[in-house]
Amino acid sequence: MALLTILEYPDPRLRTRAEPVAQFDDALQRRIDDMFETMYAAPGIGLAASQIDWHHRLIVIDVSEDRSEPLVFINPEILSRQGKAKTEEGCLSVPGVFDDVQRAEQVRVRALDRTGAVFERDLDGMLGVCLQHEMDHLDGKLFVDYLSDLKRDRIRKKLEKDRKERAARRAADTAQGHRAL
Repeated sequence: MALLTILEYPDPRLRTRAEPVAQFDDALQRRIDDMFETMYAAPGIGLAASQIDWHHRLIVIDVSEDRSEPLVFINPEILSRQGKAKTEEGCLSVPGVFDDVQRAEQVRVRALDRTGAVFERDLDGMLGVCLQHEMDHLDGKLFVDYLSDLKRDRIRKKLEKDRKERAARRAADTAQGHRAL
């Protein structure tokens, strides 16, 4: 298994609409395992393949406290939505940012599992929110798109500043390491 790089906002690749998964092979199984490992290490509760720059309709989720309920949704589609709920969300592609987003309170989803078997399931609570959030990624949409232009611009500037600071620290650490040799 391998840790994968998670794309961060405002990377334009996050806006790519994902294609359906067509092949259920060993490579897909490895990708699913790598996505779980990456999600858990981040740490997060959901990850869409679009976030790792693989633009296919694949989502992994585990909202359990002890990481004991891994779920795979391939080519998911929401069949119905009921109610409305506002929940605070965060995103591995928008690190350190949390805000309220309104979504359906309950959804019915149809998807394929990791073996290609079709299933339908009613989801609510954190699991329902998480699925809707990750499905947005598959369509090139981020949770910040639900926020005001002002908030989104502030978030973009903050993340760009944070990235520059991390890059400067890495460069300084590398230069320090070369001097120590």
